[in-house]
Amino acid sequence: MTVIEFTPNRSAYITAHAWMAAIAMVAGMVILWAVGNPHVWTGAIGGLGAIGLRGWYMMSEELAVVWRIQDGVLSGPAERRVPLDQIAAVKTMGSYVQVITKGGDKHLIKYQSSPSTTVAALNHAIERPVA
Repeated sequence: MTVIEFTPNRSAYITAHAWMAAIAMVAGMVILWAVGNPHVWTGAIGGLGAIGLRGWYMMSEELAVVWRIQDGVLSGPAERRVPLDQIAAVKTMGSYVQVITKGGDKHLIKYQSSPSTTVAALNHAIERPVA
């Protein structure tokens, strides 16, 4: 019985949060500028603080999530189970891999160090199920 695991990568997690922080900083500054606040620069501090705090708080939980392929099923957190023959599409979104089922459900395998490798492994498992 072959088991394939997809674990999150700490570096990918930090990189994703750095991008989110940059976007939040710009958004905060634009909002303050639009409402006429003379202290536009505080939007950058607020955006950085919000995403930094979120990243620190959620890191241990997010980096503990493991997705597995075993016995023809992709299983993940919160007892998610997707039979491989029910997967309609697999796509990358930054460091995430999105799995879309034939029923329209969507699942994210987050913070992959090489999303293209994860997609290739998923597609290989879908094409050649292992009993």
